[in-house]
Parts: sequence; structure tokens; C-alpha cells
Amino acid sequence: MNGNFFAYAGFLQFEIVFGDPAANLAKIKTMLADLAPEASTLVALPELWAYGFDYAHAEELAGQAPDLLQELTALASRWNIYLCGSLLERADNDEREPVICNSLYFVGPEGVLGCYRKQHLFALWQEDRHFSPGDLFHPVRSPSGAIGGLVCYDPRFPELGRQQAFYGAQLLVVSAEWPCSRIDHWQSLVRARAIENQVFVVACNSCGKTGEHELGGNSMVVGPDGAILLQAGSGEEAVVTGLDANELPAIRSRFCPAGERPRPVQDSEKHVDLPLLLDSLGAIRKQRSRIAFTNGCFDILHSGHVAYLERARSTGDCLVVGLNSDRSVRAIKGPDRPVNSEQDRARILSALACVDYVIIFDEENPRNLITAILPDILVKGADWAEADIVGAAEVKAAGGKVVRVAFEHDVSTSGLISRIQAKE
Repeated sequence: MNGNFFAYAGFLQFEIVFGDPAANLAKIKTMLADLAPEASTLVALPELWAYGFDYAHAEELAGQAPDLLQELTALASRWNIYLCGSLLERADNDEREPVICNSLYFVGPEGVLGCYRKQHLFALWQEDRHFSPGDLFHPVRSPSGAIGGLVCYDPRFPELGRQQAFYGAQLLVVSAEWPCSRIDHWQSLVRARAIENQVFVVACNSCGKTGEHELGGNSMVVGPDGAILLQAGSGEEAVVTGLDANELPAIRSRFCPAGERPRPVQDSEKHVDLPLLLDSLGAIRKQRSRIAFTNGCFDILHSGHVAYLERARSTGDCLVVGLNSDRSVRAIKGPDRPVNSEQDRARILSALACVDYVIIFDEENPRNLITAILPDILVKGADWAEADIVGAAEVKAAGGKVVRVAFEHDVSTSGLISRIQAKE
């Protein structure tokens, strides 16, 4: 471990004044003054610490992020510490349109070191209607070691912490507004993320009532063996504890699950027939997962295809790709296509992490396949008008939606074939 690892870590657990950044910033300043933290201390703040879930003013509040980060930087410099807490952030999505993310910022005396955008939005509190999810995240490198992050609902998804630990995170910060009604889950999940990844976890929850929600406090600092080093009650507290820099390497010297990442999935098993697909999707739907579907020939797979499929997968919890058979490709594109056989194309698509199932259809359009599956999200290229998208009417009639995705790369299979032929 880095010899300059954080000597101390703790949290400012407080009741957020709903929609009032000035009041909450003043509270942080007072709590830090009372705490008088030692240098090289990491201090976690609650989720959306400046205002809570004030959806009605989200656009305005997101615009205040730069000023609030300047205030945090000044506090970090004043005490020579690191502060971590989430704020609303204006960001760009894949279409470069402005969106709002719930972003956990890592701030030190040097300024903002990085941010983690919350990946799993909490639909029960309608967060998914107002914010956009983040992308995969690598740990932030600080002078005191690599730091990972999770925001509130994220600890329920173990792969997020595992990925960050694999890429070097020695400490995970959790910034949350976790309710009293599930505080036992909070305690168990925070410890589990520490134990399974053998990392320190500093988890800061809010307390009291913020907006409509009664929050449960119980912020924690947990060691890499799962030992609770520090735990708050249900009220406001500003506390820190020492961290033993030698504890993590000592524990990992015996065994290290965070470093073991075998890939047991056989990609070829993603290629399925209709009965197996419908059976699998039926089981998946019982857990309220959203099924996304798209289709195409995908002959000579290129970067444009991959970017499109990644975007398609991001619209749901599972992506099914309908693949034109060799016969249907010839009917659409002429006797010289496809270049690659349907089995080869299916095998290549199956190897993509963003693809969950591949199914070959023999018709010239996928209407019958779409009506059999009735996906929750039907994805097609933005060059298609919604009225011209096969299956759109059926999906929408069943309560689903259509998403049109812009292509990021100016590349095509036909163009590639022409370039290859020109070189012959």
C-alpha cells in the first residue's frame, strides 16, 4: 500500500436542509471547525449534501456545482484534507445533449481530483425520471492512494465495488441518503463491500428528515476485514478514526478475491433459438428487468456497430439482438452478401459484453420476432423515422417505447468492402 495512505477517515453526518445550499455549506464549515481534522484525513459527506433530492430545482442546483466545488476546495486546502460527497452535475450524454447526473466528487487541497457518476438510479424515489446514470468508473488517484466511489443505491450492486477494487481502489467512499426503514440493509451492505473487496469503506449517510424522507444515519468506517472501526447513531455527528496502512496488504497476503476475475460465461451460449429465448426472458421479466431489442445484418462488424450496440444495451437491463439470416441478407443487399455467414456473425456478436442474447431470424424484417418478444425498449438508428421502424407500433401498444440512437462513427460495412476491393 501507498506509504502516504490516509492516516484518518471519517464523516460529517447531518440533517440536510432541503433546497438550501448556503445553509448546508455553513453547517459543513461549522462541523469541520469543531472537528479540527488532522492533515491527510478523508472526510465523507452525504449524498446531495447541499440540497437533498430537490427535483423541482434540479437544473438550477446543478448549475451551482462549480461554485460549491470551489467552496469545498477552499475547505480542503484550509484543513489539508480530502472531502467526498455528491452533487448534481450538468454533463453530456452520448448524443452530446445536456443531462443531470448525481455525481460523487473527490476534492483535495489541489482541487477536484475526479468524480463518480451514480450508475444505479433509485426508481422508487423517481430518481430515474430526473437524472441520467453514469458510466463505468476507474478509481481516482490521490496523493494518499486510489479512491473508489459509490452513491446510495449503488452498494446493492457488488460488481461496481469489485471493478474499482480490481483497478486499484484501496478505499471506497459511499455517499448516501439511506432511509430509516432499511438501515439494517445499509449496515450489511457497507460491511459486505469491505469484506468481499478487502478495502476500507467510508460510508456517510444523512440523518433526520430531508424532504419527504426520514433518513437513518448510522454512517460507518469499516476495515478490509469487515471490522467496524467507527459507527454513528441516528443523529448529527462529525467524527474520524485512524486507519492502519498495513492492514490491507496483511489481509490480502493470504487470499485476495478482488484480484480474481475469472470469466465463466461461454459466449457461444448467448446464441439461442426462440423457445429458449422466450423462456429465459420470461424468467428475467419476473424481476422487473427491462428487455431491449435491436436488429441488423452486422456483416463485417466495425466500430460503428459496437458503439451502437453499447448504446442499445444502456437503454435496458438486457439486450437481445435479432440477426438477419444469410437468406434474408441476400434478399435485402444482393447476391454478394453477406461476407460472413450467419453462424460466424452470431458468434462474433455473442462475444460482445453488451449483448446478452443473439437470435437469427429468416424473414426480411423482424416484425414476427418483435411481436413474439414484445421488448420493453425497441432500439433503432436515428436515421430511421419512428413511423418507419418495424415493430414500433406493436411495442408501443404493449406499453414499451422506441429509442432512436445516433451513430457515433462514420463507417459502414459497404464502405469497408469497397475499400478492400480497391486494394485488390
